[in-house]
Amino acid sequence: MARNEVSHIGTVTEMTPEFTTVRIISTSACAACHAKGVCGVSEEKVKEISVPTDPYATWKPGDEVRVMLRQSMGLKAVWLSYVIPLVILMILILTLSAVSVHEIYVGLASVGVVAVYYLVLYLLRDRLANEFVFYLKEK
Repeated sequence: MARNEVSHIGTVTEMTPEFTTVRIISTSACAACHAKGVCGVSEEKVKEISVPTDPYATWKPGDEVRVMLRQSMGLKAVWLSYVIPLVILMILILTLSAVSVHEIYVGLASVGVVAVYYLVLYLLRDRLANEFVFYLKEK
């Protein structure tokens, strides 16, 4: 595995000529702790990812594969989903507070603008899906 890739182990659940569906079990950092059953903080989430089917792929449903994504795409996703909205929120809060806008309006405006930002991301989801392309490798 190259250092510029992010990968997760998953299981192929379905294959069509267009897409291969892979199930990934995402665990929290404390999932390996011996006290996780008592603690209740550890968590596991099952995610399904659709990856374009490689016509030369030899795997079949039930096979374990490695789902890969370029690291730069992972960083871009973090920027789009967390960093930019936080910056927008902070700029609006600080700017509107500095010009003596009432606190309730500062909060509503800030949350409203961030909601519009996420709506724009949602509307651009097909375009973004073309940029964030996963691919599969042997485990």
